[in-house]
Amino acid sequence: MYRNNFCLLFFVLLFNTAAFAQKPAAVPSGTQTATFGMGCFWCSEAIFTRLKGVVKVESGFSGGTVKNPSYEQVCTGETGHAEVVQVSFDPKVISYADLLEVFWKMHDPTTLNRQGEDEGTQYRSVIFYRDAAQKTEAEKYKAALNQAKAYPNPIVTQIVPFQAFYKAEDYHQNYFALNGRKPYCRLVILPKVQKLEEVFKSKLKSN
Repeated sequence: MYRNNFCLLFFVLLFNTAAFAQKPAAVPSGTQTATFGMGCFWCSEAIFTRLKGVVKVESGFSGGTVKNPSYEQVCTGETGHAEVVQVSFDPKVISYADLLEVFWKMHDPTTLNRQGEDEGTQYRSVIFYRDAAQKTEAEKYKAALNQAKAYPNPIVTQIVPFQAFYKAEDYHQNYFALNGRKPYCRLVILPKVQKLEEVFKSKLKSN
């Protein structure tokens, strides 16, 4: 019965992924921006795109020393970049604190330079803050999680100033929505989406 239910859920989610494929649109005034690295940006984009109040999500690279790096360059681990998502959101609908909650609950912030089988500095857990308010909020949240021993091991998430964002190649954008049948999407991204829909049901957009 469990297996049948899981298969049914899989196909429901799979055929609904196209509904979350982002269409090019101008970002409304009054929106704010957050930049997070939490492993593979395909996973991160699939997560944040589904949240109410999130206007746009772009996959790309931040934190390195090479301008306009390619995906292949970043994969070498020699450019210093992390795979990140740049999240444009409406603070009247979803707060930065809400995004931080999703960020920390939807990946393992205690593994250094690794998420699952994805290993390397490009997969590090990192928050690139845009201003003093984001820095304070992120540091306060991280300290509270460590003090509460929310995880078996200390959080290794970096909290560093934002400097530049380089958008990844077009084929990386809307990856899960457009490639939901591929093995990585089914085996790695889909379980994260299922977890999101269980833990953050009230924060999700309607299809």
